[in-house]
Amino acid sequence: MRRGWQVYLLQCGDGTLYAGATNDLASRVRTHAAGRGARYTRSRLPVTLVFSVRVRDRSAALRREAAVKKLSRAEKLLLVDRWRRGRAAGTRGKWSDTSS
Repeated sequence: MRRGWQVYLLQCGDGTLYAGATNDLASRVRTHAAGRGARYTRSRLPVTLVFSVRVRDRSAALRREAAVKKLSRAEKLLLVDRWRRGRAAGTRGKWSDTSS
């Protein structure tokens, strides 16, 4: 996992989705997985990274995180599906910020 500002979605053990932003994705996912992340994820282990997108900077990350949090669950699942298909094809999806 690359460093730099990223927005991410985790799927929790109970099936819910958690959105966050970080400048060290690998470390943040490890923290969540170890039960030392956000209060929300601590009681819903295990967690799995299901979406991430690089953005220019912290400000862009916080705006993108807020936009993801406003999506319905169905929209978030579509986002995850597009991300997975894009990774398999080696392309970026609509939520990519290519100006990083």
